[in-house]
This record gives sequence, C-alpha cells and structure tokens, in this order.
Amino acid sequence: MPTMPSAHRSQWPVWLCWLAMVLDGFDLVVLGTVIPTLIKTGELGFDAVGATFAATISLVGVGLGALFIAPLSDTFGRRKLLIACVAGFSIFTIGVAFAPNVAVFSVLRLLAGLGLGACLPAALAYMNDYAPAGSAGKSTTRTMTGYHVGAVATALLAILIVPNWRLMFIIGGAAGLVLLPFLWAKLPESLPEAAPGASSQPTKAPAAVVPSAESSQAAPKTGFRDLLQKPYPLVAVGIGIASFMGLLLVYGLNTWLPQLMAAAGYPVSTGLTLLLVLNLGAVAGLFLAGFLADKHGTKKIVLLWFGLSAVLLAILSVKIPNEFLLNAAVFVTGIFVFSSQVLVYAWVSQLFPPRLRGTALGFAAGVGRLGAIVGPAVTGTLVAANIAYPAGFYVFAIAGLLAVAALVLVPREVKTAVANVLAGR
Repeated sequence: MPTMPSAHRSQWPVWLCWLAMVLDGFDLVVLGTVIPTLIKTGELGFDAVGATFAATISLVGVGLGALFIAPLSDTFGRRKLLIACVAGFSIFTIGVAFAPNVAVFSVLRLLAGLGLGACLPAALAYMNDYAPAGSAGKSTTRTMTGYHVGAVATALLAILIVPNWRLMFIIGGAAGLVLLPFLWAKLPESLPEAAPGASSQPTKAPAAVVPSAESSQAAPKTGFRDLLQKPYPLVAVGIGIASFMGLLLVYGLNTWLPQLMAAAGYPVSTGLTLLLVLNLGAVAGLFLAGFLADKHGTKKIVLLWFGLSAVLLAILSVKIPNEFLLNAAVFVTGIFVFSSQVLVYAWVSQLFPPRLRGTALGFAAGVGRLGAIVGPAVTGTLVAANIAYPAGFYVFAIAGLLAVAALVLVPREVKTAVANVLAGR
C-alpha cells in the first residue's frame, strides 16, 4: 500500500478488522444459544451426544484454521486471506441453516470454523502491521473488543429469535457477506514488511521489524518450522502454554459460569446475569489492558493480569451473599480474565517480526483453541461429578497460575537476538 503518515491513515482497516472480530464473537456463542432448542425438539436428530459432537467439531475447525490457514497470510498477504476466510465462513454458516441432519450440520460447522479460525490471527497481524509504532497493545485489545461485542449482541439477538435457530445462522452468514465488498474495496494490503515482494519503505518501524530485504526474501518460506529456530523455541512454548490456559478460562467460564453459580446456590437468573456482567467486564478490561501494556510494557501487564485473574477466580469460590458485591466481583474478574488472553496476542505481535507475525499468531490461537476444548470438557466433568463448586473455580485459578509460570520464561523482547542471527548469515 502507498506510504502515508500515521496521521493520514484511513480508519477503514481499523473498523473492518473490528467487524471481522464481531463475526468471531458471533461464532463463540451462537451454538450455545441454539443447542437447547435443538435438543428439546430433537430436530435433525439432535440429542446431548450430537450437540457435544457439534460443539467440539466446531472448535476443532477453528483451531485447525488458526494453525494451518492463518500462516498463509505471511506468504500471500493479510488482505487476500481475510477476504477468503470471511467468504468461506459466511457461505458455510448459511449452509448450516439448511443442514438435513446432525452429521451435515457438524461438517458445515467444521468448514465454517476453518475460515473463521484464520480470521483472528490474520486480522490481529494486519492491525499490528498497520498501527503506529508503540501501539501494539492498544491496537490488539481495541480490535478484540469486537469479539465480545459480537458475543453479547448474538446473545441478545437469540433472545428475540430463538427458537427459530435457522434464522440465527442465516443472519450470521449474511453479516459476513455484507462485510465482503467493504473488505474488497476498502482494505489495502498490509505494510510492505508483511507483503512478500513489496519494495517500498514501511510506514512505521515496529520494534521487532527486521530489514526489509530480508523480509521479502524470507517471506515465501515462512512456516511453523521457523518457530523452531533460535531464538524462538522457548518463546513459542511459553506463548503456547499461556494461550492454552487463557482460552481454557475464556471458554470454560462462558460455558459453565451459570451452572457453577447454580451449584453454589445462586438462582439460575443470577447466573445468566453474571455471564453478561463477566463479558461487560471483558470489554472494559480490553481498553485498560491495552493502554497499560503500551505504557509499562506488555510482559509486566500480562503477568499481572493472569496473576490477578487467578486470585479473583479463587475468591469466587467463596459464596458472596450481597448481590451488589457479587456483581462487582464478577465484573472485575471479567476485566482481568479475558483481556489476559488478548495481551498474549499483543505480545506475540511485538516478539515476532512482520514476516512471521501471522504464523506466530496462528500458532498461539491454534494451541489456545485446544484449551477452548479442554476447558468446557474439564468443567463439565466436574459438574457431572457434582463437585463443580468450588472445584471449578480452583481449576480456573490454577490455569491462571500456570500461564504466569509459562510467561515468566519468555524474554521481554527478542529483537536483539533476531538481529544477531541475521548478522551472522
């Protein structure tokens, strides 16, 4: 794209990447909003086993998309990949509405997940290519607010539409199709360092950027094997563990918080309200986390965020009789828990050069999706064993502490090591 001062950059890429995250937020909760109706009516042959399979295969699709499709943005460019992934997600999501049985329903969810799974890493990589230097924290967390806005909006939409579950998927797919022409017309290719073969000078110079000549030569060869080369293996392991634990918390809490609260003796309506409060806290936390990360350094803030998440989740294991204090405690917990994972993405964007940014973010998101599968499964096992409260909160707290332990091993930055490697070639 043409070189331009930061002050004159269009806001279109900012909003378009944000809207791509809204689609991800839709996918996070849409299945949860329609499964009770599908099980109750038995439509398409759904029962508890079929619903579990559909939910699991959906997350598998998203994880595979993040791991194996998102890295292609480092080779073919962010813009092309975003457009292709949104198109695929939209078409297959509309197809879900016309599925004749559980098997086809699940396959279509898998295929939709492949596209959507690559959207998040590609969009975050794009925003960190495009954002001014020194603003990786704010650009990442601001973009990810779309994720939670989409989740909340979809939950509210479901209240109005369900039990018409087919319309939920038609609306979600149609929203992606509406977004496509804007992506095509208004989204420029990302900065030259991330676009193979580009020769113009970068608009900004992020801390981890390597020389542009090296970028253009190495870009076609990027892949997960690059993460195994010095100085990246330790970084990749630490980031992978933290991302696994982070999404374990996000999906585990979003899936089981109402049930955990019910097991603690709170009314069911209270549990549903607290789920909304938790996600509102997440949106507030994203703005705060991004600001502090850019001001004080991402490593300090992400360690603090995961540590406070562990403490607050442990506190929720104690029953709070006062309704105001309970809502306040859950809101504050939401501030730290959900933005902890997003700070991991922000840090990845700073640790890796643009030529590897899509690959590294895809790795973090893909490994994290394994945690998204494990979290609900582990908590569901505790629920089935009637020990979900308080054990569920202890499991979540331990996950937060494990993330802290993993991230302590990751260096604050690796740009010097990268420079040394390049100089030695």
